[in-house]
Amino acid sequence: MRTWQVERRKRTRHLIELGGLVVKAGVVDLTGDDRATILGALLWIANKLQSNQGEQARALWAAKGKQAFEAAPAARKGTDRAIPAVCP
Repeated sequence: MRTWQVERRKRTRHLIELGGLVVKAGVVDLTGDDRATILGALLWIANKLQSNQGEQARALWAAKGKQAFEAAPAARKGTDRAIPAVCP
């Protein structure tokens, strides 16, 4: 297989995994698959990370994400079951 094909497949897998996180978090269902809303939320996250509160937000979100992965046996088994919400 050519180098560019390998790189394209790696990129495609990465993008699919990121999309899976959006689905597992329930964002697709909660927004009614409204891509403008999803993009707006992601842009808000990016702005937050670039602000003076970025490190605090990153630490909080990383902790919540780790907690969700640990709480979901499906994440360890590699299935597509939803990760339960871990928001207060």
